[in-house]
Amino acid sequence: MKNTLLFLMVSCFFSFSLKCQVRGLIQGYSDNKKSPLEQVKIKCVNARIGTYTNEDGTFELILPKKLPDTLVFSHYGYTSDSIVLTKSDRFISLNIVLYSDQLLEEVIIEFKKQSHSILKLKTLHMEELTSSELKKAACCNISESFETNASVDVNMTDAVSGAKKIQMMGLDGVYTQIQMENIPYLRGLQSAFGLHSIPGTWVESIQITKGTGNVVNGYESMAGLVNLELKKPNHMERFLFNAYANAYGRSELNLNSSHHLGKKWKTSLMAHGAGVFLENDYNNDGFLDMSTGTDFSFLNRWDYRGENMEAQFGAHLYADNHSGGQFNKATVLPLYNVDKTTKNIDLFAKTGFFFKKINRSLGLVSNYKIHQLQSQFGSRNFSGDEKRGYLNVIYDDCIGNKDHAIKTGLSFVYSDITQNLDTTLSMIQYVPGAFFEYTFSSARMNVILGSRYDYHNLYGSQFSPRAHLKFILSEYTDLRLTAGKAWRVPNMIIDNISLLANSKTWVYPDQILPEISWNGGFSIIQRFKLFKRKSSLTLDYYHTRFENQLIADRDQDPNLIVFKNLNGVSYSNAVQVELAISPFKNLDLRFAYKLLDVKAEYAGELQQQVMLPKHRGFMNFAYSTRNKRWEFDLTPVIIGSTRLPAMGWGAAKEVYSPTFLRLNGQITYKLKRFDLYLGGENITNYRQENAIIDAQNPFGPNFDATKVWGPIVGTNIYLGIRIELERNEEK
Repeated sequence: MKNTLLFLMVSCFFSFSLKCQVRGLIQGYSDNKKSPLEQVKIKCVNARIGTYTNEDGTFELILPKKLPDTLVFSHYGYTSDSIVLTKSDRFISLNIVLYSDQLLEEVIIEFKKQSHSILKLKTLHMEELTSSELKKAACCNISESFETNASVDVNMTDAVSGAKKIQMMGLDGVYTQIQMENIPYLRGLQSAFGLHSIPGTWVESIQITKGTGNVVNGYESMAGLVNLELKKPNHMERFLFNAYANAYGRSELNLNSSHHLGKKWKTSLMAHGAGVFLENDYNNDGFLDMSTGTDFSFLNRWDYRGENMEAQFGAHLYADNHSGGQFNKATVLPLYNVDKTTKNIDLFAKTGFFFKKINRSLGLVSNYKIHQLQSQFGSRNFSGDEKRGYLNVIYDDCIGNKDHAIKTGLSFVYSDITQNLDTTLSMIQYVPGAFFEYTFSSARMNVILGSRYDYHNLYGSQFSPRAHLKFILSEYTDLRLTAGKAWRVPNMIIDNISLLANSKTWVYPDQILPEISWNGGFSIIQRFKLFKRKSSLTLDYYHTRFENQLIADRDQDPNLIVFKNLNGVSYSNAVQVELAISPFKNLDLRFAYKLLDVKAEYAGELQQQVMLPKHRGFMNFAYSTRNKRWEFDLTPVIIGSTRLPAMGWGAAKEVYSPTFLRLNGQITYKLKRFDLYLGGENITNYRQENAIIDAQNPFGPNFDATKVWGPIVGTNIYLGIRIELERNEEK
C-alpha cells in the first residue's frame, strides 16, 4: 500500500513538471507537388519562443506553461499559416502544408442560370426553357411543357378525344416546325396526337424560335420552330425516378438511367408509362370528361466521342390505346365511342466528322419512322399508315476567318402515307433539296443570309430565301429582324382530324395545293436594373401572309365544313410584350400580353379565325426559399373571348365565348436526392358549360364536340415525387 502511494505521488510530480512538447513535418506545395521545407520559422506568439525546421522539414518545440498559444509558420515564397494549441495538445504531432504565394486566393463565382431566357448570343429570337422550368408545373408530356410560357399556347382540340394542339403566333401547330434535336418531329400522321409521345422527364431544354428559322432546318417553319433537346447520356443523371398521380385517376411512372462504357461510349435508357383509369363525368352529359387508357414510350440512345468524329444514334418506341365518348350510364343506344390506337417506331442517327482546319466539319442527320393510327369518332372511322425517311448532310466552314461562316448541304424527305376515311387515299412524296447559308459576325452585328431549293415530286420546285439580323444597339439593348419564305404540303384529314367529332359533312376541294407563307418581324429586348436586380422588357411583332392556305370554313354553311385552298386574303399579326423582373432574391416575376390578329376569308368575308382568342394575358410568379428547400410557382392566365363557328340558321351572326381566368400552381419540397411536388390546375374551378352541343343525341344533325374554348374539367389536384441520382464525377 505504501509503495503504491509513493508511485502515485512521483507520477503526479513528473506530470506537472514536464513541459508540453510538439513535433511535426512542414511541407511546401508548389507546381502541383509537395516537398519538405527547410528553415521554416516556427514561433509562439505569446511566449515569443521558436525554432526552425531541419533539412527533412521536421521540427521539435517545447511549449510554454501558459497555454493556449498560437504557433505561426512562415517561410519566404510561401503563404504563412497558424494554429492554436491548448493544454490538451501536449505531445501532439503536426503535418503542416504551406502553399506558394504565387497561387491566387480562392475566388467563388456564383451564377444562377435562368430557367427561362432569351438567348443573347443567338442571331434569331430564340427563347429557351430548361428542365428547371419544366419542373414548375405538372410537365408529364410535351403538351404540358408550355404551361409557364407565354409564347406557345396549348389548347384542347375537342371535348371527347382528349387531344391537344399547340398554337404559335395565333397559327395552328401544323405551321410550327417541331424538331427533336434538329430532326423533324410530329409530322404527318403523328402530328394529330403525338404531343403525348415524349414525357417532360426526357427533356433537357426546349428552344422556341419565332418566325422562319434557318434554311438548314428545312422548308416548313412558317410560324416558328420548336426544338426539343433530350437528355444526353454523357451528362444526364445516373438514375431518375418520377411518379405522378392526380385526382382524376391519371397516373404516370418515368425511369431514366445512363451508363458510361469507357471514355468513348455512353448509353441511356428512358422509359415512360401513363394511364387514366377512372371514368369521370362531372358535367353529367353522359360523355367522359377525359379518355381512359394507357400509353407507353421507350427511348434508348448511344453516344460515341472519338478524336475526329462523334456519333449519336438510338430508337424511340411509342404505343397508346385510349377510349372516350359515351359510357355505360348513357341512356341512348348505340353509344358514341371515341377510340384511338397508335404505334410508332422511330430510328435516328447523328454523325459529325471534324477536320484539321478549325471550324470545318461535316454532319449527317438521318431518321426513319413507321407510324400507324386507328381512330373512331362515333360512326366515323379513320386509319392511317405512314413510312417516313429523312436525311440531311451539312458542311460547315469559314471564309478566311470565323467572322465569315458558311453552311451548305443536301437534304431528302420521303413520305408514304395511306389514309382511310370515306375512301382510301394514298400519297408517296419525296423532296430532295439543297441549301446554302452565310453568316457574318462582328462586335455589334450578326447577319445570316440563306436560301434553299427543294423539288417536290408532285408539286414541282420551291425556292425559299431567308434573312436574319441581330444588331446590338447598346450594352443592354438588342434588336433582331427576320424575313423569309416557307411552304408545306397540307394533309387535310390529319390536320383537321378533331373536326370528325361532330355531325357536319365534309366538303373536299378539287385539288390540294402547297401552302406558302411569307413571314417578317422584329424583336427588341431592353435589359435594365430594377430594385438593383436584372430585369428585361421584350417586344416582338411578326406578320405572316399566306398563299393558297388550306382553310376549314365552318361559317359558310352550319351543316358543312368546307375545305378550300384560299385565293383571297389570309394573314396573321402577332404582338407580344413581356416584362421579367426580380424584386428581391429568389423571386422571379413575368408578365406578358399577347394580341393575335389572325384573319382569313370565311363565308366570303374577312373575319377573325374561329376558336382563337384575340387577347391573352400571362403572369408567372416563382419563389424559392433561401435554403432552396421550398419552391412556389403560380401561373394565372387571362384568356380573352373567342369567335365561335356558325351556330345554325337563325342564330346570331357572330357568337363569342366569355373572357375567363385560368390559374395553375405548384409547391415543391426539395431534398438532396428527391423532390416532392403538390400542384393544382384550374384552381379557380372555371368550366365551360355545355362543351358538347346536343350531347343527348350524338348521332343527330346538331351534335358538335369541337367548340371547346375553355376547361372541361374542374380543379385538378396532383401529387408527385422525383428521385434523382447524379454521377459522382459531376458532383
